[in-house]
Amino acid sequence: MIEIKGLKKSFGDLQVLKGIDLRVQQGEVISIIGASGSGKSTLLYCINGLEDIHGGQILVDNVDVHASATDLNRLRQKIGMVFQQYNAFPHLTTLENVALAPRIVLGKSKSEALEVAKAQLVHVGLGDKFDAYPSQMSGGQQQRLAIARALAMEPSYMLFDEVTSALDPELVGEVLDTMRLLSDAGMTMLVVTHEIGFARDVSDRVAYVHEGLIEEIGPPSSVIANPKSEHAKRFLANFK
Repeated sequence: MIEIKGLKKSFGDLQVLKGIDLRVQQGEVISIIGASGSGKSTLLYCINGLEDIHGGQILVDNVDVHASATDLNRLRQKIGMVFQQYNAFPHLTTLENVALAPRIVLGKSKSEALEVAKAQLVHVGLGDKFDAYPSQMSGGQQQRLAIARALAMEPSYMLFDEVTSALDPELVGEVLDTMRLLSDAGMTMLVVTHEIGFARDVSDRVAYVHEGLIEEIGPPSSVIANPKSEHAKRFLANFK
């Protein structure tokens, strides 16, 4: 379980997160929606220890992410993260890209790592791209490669930071379909997204973030179909 208590984060004088409280149960999919600049991506970065925090606490399986004694590298093995940009190594094939971290971080043998990589590439629909280089792939394929790289670390949780925002519209669906498969398989997921249809169809809960606070949270049938907050109503009106 991920538990967030009173989370605060500032950049200089700008307070981006103003007291976030959130509990994520195992197997749950939570979509985080809200206007740009509301603090959604910063929340994910804090969960993964990529940003320091200035108040509150984040627990992942009862381990305090930001405690001085916490081994962040070890903890991050539990938390896969996929970013807006694909960040694949251009000089490695897809197979080599996915096998790299299991070898270096998890200490798997080359043959073991390659088997893991093959399985995850097949899982995300890239079973015919083992020998392709990132430059030979579409943006949607590269983003699915990024998902396969994260999954190869056998994480307990997956964080997605607007992973379709840099894609051409016709490529968005293939990435969302891959994320649906993960949800169907029971992966715990926190998804920052502007894809309201995906949030409605796949999420167990939707959190609407406004100016650094979760202003509304609940099932999609409530938050998306019948929002209570005036800010949420205005935001969601853009997607009608």
